[in-house]
Amino acid sequence: MKRKPIIIGIGELLWDMFPSGKKAGGAPVNFAYHASGPGAESYAISAVGNDLLGDEIMKEIEKIGIHHLVERVDYPTGTVRVELEDGIPNYTIIEHVAWDHMPLTEGMMELAGKADAICFGTLAQRSVESRNTIQTMLSLVPVSAYRIFDINLRQHFFSREMIIDSLTQCNVFKINKEELTIVKEMFNVPESDEKESCKWFMEKFDLKFMILTVGADYSLITTPESDSLINTPRVKVVDTVGAGDSFTGAFISAILGGKSLKEAHQSAVDRSAFVCTQAGAWL
Repeated sequence: MKRKPIIIGIGELLWDMFPSGKKAGGAPVNFAYHASGPGAESYAISAVGNDLLGDEIMKEIEKIGIHHLVERVDYPTGTVRVELEDGIPNYTIIEHVAWDHMPLTEGMMELAGKADAICFGTLAQRSVESRNTIQTMLSLVPVSAYRIFDINLRQHFFSREMIIDSLTQCNVFKINKEELTIVKEMFNVPESDEKESCKWFMEKFDLKFMILTVGADYSLITTPESDSLINTPRVKVVDTVGAGDSFTGAFISAILGGKSLKEAHQSAVDRSAFVCTQAGAWL
């Protein structure tokens, strides 16, 4: 019997602190949650503190059934202050927390060797320890695996060097319109058109997929052979927290499940739209 694809999300695990209360989240963990299902076995890799918030977030992970390799470390569990304006989040990310100190374990390395996909971003690479863990995990996944760089630019926690390193190690690049504007300037991309800009990155970094999300307007997925553009459906937005992560998770899960580009793209659009109608990233 063919085994299920193994999908990893590695990076921050934290509490999003909304005015109305806290909700568990973190982009790579959100990705792992939405990539899981009958067709795939997904894992969240991160670290939380030996504190009450750490105990609570581990209970949440157990409750919703995310497979995980989450270490307990002697730093506070991560928190992010989230302010919403018309459903759009504004984040204040606390520094020197547990997910800045993800240790590399034997279990993580063993899992990396079996992975069919791994998703990472810039935020958890802001510290040396977690960046080393992520880079090592990327070096251990099979050559055939999808290595998804969901850039996820937040505050000042990124650099050109970090982005170049990540782009040279990925074969799937996920970005939103605002981030594309920043990165185009960083790389002096000559194309003004968004589609042509995506093709520039495809060719420059030899990507299998380039994923661009443009909020309420559309999303575009480019491959070396073809493109897929789907308009964003109109929904009643509660908040957009985790929408991009759910898009990426659903897309990769569908691709690994044998769906066509257009079918996988539609699955991603549908999942992301639904997440926008819910509070928080986990349903």
